[in-house]
Amino acid sequence: MEMHQVRYFLAVARVLNFTRAADECNVTQPSLTRAIKQLEAELDGDLFRRERPAAQLTELGQRMHPLLKQCYEAATGARELASSFKSGEVGALRIALTHSVDLSLLIPYLDQIKRLFNRLEFRFLRGNASEVAEYLKRGEAELGIAAEISEEWDRLDTWPLFTESFQLVVNRNHPLATRDKIEFNDLRAEQLLSRNYCEHAARVNSSLREHGLDVDRSHEIASERDLIELLEADIGVAVVPDTASIPATLKRANVEGLDARRTVNLYGVAGRERTAVASAVMRMLRGADWQQLISKTASA
Repeated sequence: MEMHQVRYFLAVARVLNFTRAADECNVTQPSLTRAIKQLEAELDGDLFRRERPAAQLTELGQRMHPLLKQCYEAATGARELASSFKSGEVGALRIALTHSVDLSLLIPYLDQIKRLFNRLEFRFLRGNASEVAEYLKRGEAELGIAAEISEEWDRLDTWPLFTESFQLVVNRNHPLATRDKIEFNDLRAEQLLSRNYCEHAARVNSSLREHGLDVDRSHEIASERDLIELLEADIGVAVVPDTASIPATLKRANVEGLDARRTVNLYGVAGRERTAVASAVMRMLRGADWQQLISKTASA
């Protein structure tokens, strides 16, 4: 499988027309058609129904589209990184994260980039959702990561990265740590620690309140570090997202009937030129296998 074949496939899937896709890719239509036929031969099935005037994705094409898109974006990001490395360019990454997004999510990708640049500068900014939006507006950050930015700005590009659930976290010495099954009734006598810095805190609290928990008497926490210290001191219990990092002194547990989820998004500014590093990181994050990471973190 060649990357130009994947690029031609994605172009046809986007415009649903072989002639227009060939023009967009700056190749002749016979060349584009031949490359797609070669790709179909490798995949042992038709990717398009060649109807007039528009082409349509077959069932195989629909199933392959997200996989091939992820493959192409990852390859493009790798080429950009290699090009920047050869030119000796100084890498700079300015990224803003909300308080509820764990930096450990980025570590595997930052480690890859660090090894490809002789000189690399990181600048991480923290804030609530509105502050992350302001960092992007003012150009202080090229990329932003947040569960939700309600800011209405027509230049704010949004790419969903993953959707995750929430779990209960308790001290390993807590009686609930030995339970295989936890219900809401088990939490009525517990002191809740509320992560009010999370963009979805109100929704999570609403869900807990619907199940009869006295959320209004919970301890209000202002940072993830404070939350971990209070949990380690067995001051209370907390509901956190699957990707939240916790030390070995704490334990995760599923609560029966807890229906709380959040989608973490990548944000950028449309029409604004990005550095090679930011562009590459953007493609890497969009092409990452987040579900594998979530499953590994949630079961830790």
